[in-house]
Amino acid sequence: MLELMNVSKRVGNQDHISDVSLRFDKGSLNVLLGPTLSGKTSLMRLMAGLDKPTSGDIHFNGESVVGMPVQKRNVAMVYQQFINYPAMTVYENIASPMRVAGVDGETIDRKVREAASLMKLSDFLDRTPLNLSGGQQQRTALARALVKGADLVLLDEPLANLDYKLREELRVELPKIFAETGAVFVYATTEPHEALLLGGKTAALSEGRVSQFGPTIDVYNRPADLITAQTFSDPPMNIVPMTKSGAAFAFGGASVAVSGELAGLADGAYKVAIRPHHLMLHAPGGETLVQETRVSTTEITGSESFIHVETEGLRWVALTHGVHRVEVGDKVPVYLDPHSFFVFDQQDRLVAAPSQDGLPHEDLASASAGHG
Repeated sequence: MLELMNVSKRVGNQDHISDVSLRFDKGSLNVLLGPTLSGKTSLMRLMAGLDKPTSGDIHFNGESVVGMPVQKRNVAMVYQQFINYPAMTVYENIASPMRVAGVDGETIDRKVREAASLMKLSDFLDRTPLNLSGGQQQRTALARALVKGADLVLLDEPLANLDYKLREELRVELPKIFAETGAVFVYATTEPHEALLLGGKTAALSEGRVSQFGPTIDVYNRPADLITAQTFSDPPMNIVPMTKSGAAFAFGGASVAVSGELAGLADGAYKVAIRPHHLMLHAPGGETLVQETRVSTTEITGSESFIHVETEGLRWVALTHGVHRVEVGDKVPVYLDPHSFFVFDQQDRLVAAPSQDGLPHEDLASASAGHG
């Protein structure tokens, strides 16, 4: 078990990590999710022992490891910027941690070939890294981490340089493989959909702070605050300031009737967050809030389209399936369904969220009342 207790890291006059407390159980998969410069790599370097915290403590299996040299820790770490030994063959790169540990030759050979097969490297074992593609070099680094038998495995955006097919395969296989070893597995990513694919538990990071940690699907479905909601949405959630009055939400001169727990919220000002795939360009039927917008830009990927719009001084993005033809400057109505609303109070705390089936809301006002 790896436990971080009120860990902070200050460099000069900048806080890279601020008061982080996390507990990762043996054999668990844990995702660090956050944008670039949110603190993921800094946190991993503290876990690995490459850096010391400015304050706080780090325990592994109940014992403080702060100050313990990284060479004395059984840690494997793979960066997006892969590191291999250039003078060694792929075979020897993979075998190197086992040779250092004094593993017998027969076991080394078996494990090297098993890892090479998984990483699609069997035909390249006699090559040196400089004669490999970037993706093959990254797979070599992953294979070396795989055979090390580490107690703590830290993967910092390790699949970014791989092709789509292999990346999807390894997202499924790697957690299974490392979990079988009983290692604590920590995986850093900037991509919310990757966190969802990996599962396990997710820590949402922003500016060196952990805003929420828990089962990945729970953090996605019920972000504790607006920062977490924004971290776990790509593109970011659309934020709509709304006023609750009686049984209706009002915005920009239009209003929409609400029911259930939403109707039970106290009257006043709220921030409503809506995921891009819930911002609709066609009337879905039922009660919706309709807002006239102007298209500012479009992004078409083929399988889906991102439509960026502006209204009331706000910028929103809608995600639609397939090719949706609109031109910059076009006026388009946008439909907001209250069943998809994440509702936050003026302190950015979640007070209501859609149920998983997108129907009635779950009222979180009582739970959030004690949220500090």
